[in-house]
Amino acid sequence: MKKLVVKLIKKALKKKRVKLKDEEIENLLEIPPSADFGDYAFPCFFLAEKLKQEPDQIALELREEIGTPPATDFEDIQTAGPYINFYFNRKTLAKKLVWEALTYKKNYGKTDFGKKKKILVEFSSPNIAKPFGIGHLRSTIIGNSIANICEFLGFKVIRVNYLGDWGTQFGKLLLGYNKFGSEKKLQKNPVKHLLEIYIKANKKIYEKKSREEFRKLEAGDKKALMLWRLFKEISMEEFEKIYNTLGIKFDVYLGESMYNKKMKNVIQELEEKKLLKKSKGAKIVDLKKEGLGVCLIEKSDKATLYATRDLASAIDRYKKYKFEKMIYEVGQEQKLYFKQIFRILELMGYDWAKDCIHVEHGLYLGKDGKRFATRKGKTFFMRDILDETISLAKKEIVKRAPSISRKELEKRALKIAIAAIFYGDLKNNRSNNMVFDIKRFVSFEGDTGPYIQYSYARAGSILKKTKNQDKFEVYELQPQEIELIKKLLQFQEIVLDAYKSLNPSVIANYCHKISQLFNEFYHACPVIGSKEESFRLALIAAFRQVLKNASHLLGIELLEEM
Repeated sequence: MKKLVVKLIKKALKKKRVKLKDEEIENLLEIPPSADFGDYAFPCFFLAEKLKQEPDQIALELREEIGTPPATDFEDIQTAGPYINFYFNRKTLAKKLVWEALTYKKNYGKTDFGKKKKILVEFSSPNIAKPFGIGHLRSTIIGNSIANICEFLGFKVIRVNYLGDWGTQFGKLLLGYNKFGSEKKLQKNPVKHLLEIYIKANKKIYEKKSREEFRKLEAGDKKALMLWRLFKEISMEEFEKIYNTLGIKFDVYLGESMYNKKMKNVIQELEEKKLLKKSKGAKIVDLKKEGLGVCLIEKSDKATLYATRDLASAIDRYKKYKFEKMIYEVGQEQKLYFKQIFRILELMGYDWAKDCIHVEHGLYLGKDGKRFATRKGKTFFMRDILDETISLAKKEIVKRAPSISRKELEKRALKIAIAAIFYGDLKNNRSNNMVFDIKRFVSFEGDTGPYIQYSYARAGSILKKTKNQDKFEVYELQPQEIELIKKLLQFQEIVLDAYKSLNPSVIANYCHKISQLFNEFYHACPVIGSKEESFRLALIAAFRQVLKNASHLLGIELLEEM
């Protein structure tokens, strides 16, 4: 319906010799704070200087140019000072929503916006030989949602998990295992034992020896490589279990180690293009004049760094995928680092560097307001987080369904736990830090994942009480029905907004809003036995479809019963 408004305004502006693109008009449109001022409002302030008229007068003249639109689309178009207010035909809106949502079903809201374009999304990227902890959970949840949103809009999405399987930390790990390792403990609880020895080895007194161990690994030492492969295999088994539980999938697994040999080519290319400088025996790219500091490419001992590998990886990925965009979902503490990487790629002559985007997220904080720090032994493992959340979900389920079978309890609790964790994160603006509070996340009331699931299940229980009829008549609509209909019709716009900002909180907040509006509608408008029964049942079915589509974008699975 927004497109109809844009079309009318564009035509009227043309008569005033003002040319604006559809997208420019869309960006100017406002949703009034009250339905009394219409469904959309077009402000005319910006035209005052160009047309040398008062905004109020411009609004009146544009309204006159618009003329009389079809009554099936608009009930009225009025001016209010410098605004042109558009009132849609409510019954037309209702029919449009129900027909489209129940016809297109899982495709409702989709577009071909990204057709024939590739987007590469790198997310999760845990470190080998460490437990999957809370530190990488945020990237996993947000990156997965961004990938879902892009796919929904028609892009060919390549989901990449770029594993931290190389670097000086492996020198510490190799030293730690040789010094403190136990084969018996490694067999019993491999990942936990590797974390223990890493923490012990991560001390200043072992720094020199750790660097020596990593140099051996880079040089291809057989014993070092054998242990490294063992640690990687152990870690991947653990990661796969977590991803399967969370319903997360990747198209490609890459590792920093894959670019060990290609890094020499990058260093050579940087030298040939006169971008490298020597500093205290190390090789750097000096970006200080651009306000980006110095990027270290090779240490004085010839050891390479993340930057060297990331440059090699980016070049390799473009050669292989020819992407429209490459998104790195990584914490905000790496903001400067990615600016350096993208700028270096530009200086190397790669035009596609402008299509590389760092989507940053804030930190998870403990209840004490402090960040989690693995190296100090203070962390939460994903498996423990899941177990605790599932346990809390079970208690809530049993309160409502005491006679539930054990099998069904396990099934529901897992889905509720995942919804609680995912939504607990995604409802926040990704750039903000957030307190990770499981008890608050699992609540069945308020702004939570379980509340979204509960609303869907509640709507389903109404539909089960009667058979939905194919035909219905739209009577005089109540305010609660109108508000729900208008919001459900915004779904496609919401998805586009989430894509443009690469911020899934737009979708999460939308899910909560339509759930609230549904519950308000249900309390105010009788369904079963009312003369409006057939339409209201269709409206409930439409709500469920839209909520299901939106929740899918968050990675949340809905339930028929709570």
